[in-house]
Amino acid sequence: MNHPTSPALPDAMRRVAAVLAAHGHPHAPILLDDAARTAQQAADALGVVVGQIAKSIIFRRRSDDAAVLVIAAGDRRVDEKKVAALVGPVGRADADFVKARTGFTIGGVSPVAHASPPVVLIDRELYRFDVIWAAAGHPHGVFRLAPADLERLTGAPVADVAQG
Repeated sequence: MNHPTSPALPDAMRRVAAVLAAHGHPHAPILLDDAARTAQQAADALGVVVGQIAKSIIFRRRSDDAAVLVIAAGDRRVDEKKVAALVGPVGRADADFVKARTGFTIGGVSPVAHASPPVVLIDRELYRFDVIWAAAGHPHGVFRLAPADLERLTGAPVADVAQG
């Protein structure tokens, strides 16, 4: 494992580490040996259940082209209609949009340290767990936190955004 501010870490992970440190978050990002591009891969690498993975799903809001970040439990599917009811009509975001708006590639989108501040929603299903893990700006990078830490770090509301 590399130190979170080490030059050996990818730039995006160093950005995430800096934001976490600035907020006094006690858990620095870590680099996993294996990729954690999917919630299942991350859960397997960490030895946790897939629901403990806070996956970041980016949508494109139709009215103003804003990035909408939904941080959801890894074992739940995001309901696009529920998201739209909260933030307005949304569509899928392609890899170029995600990279341009967040500064991260798909598979490593962190809930913090975005290139442009997104509209953020937190899936209430994450609160089933005391400890969750989120991407740290790289497909191999993750950091540990509690669901309440997501609220504190992002300022985002907790909502019902998962499918039935």
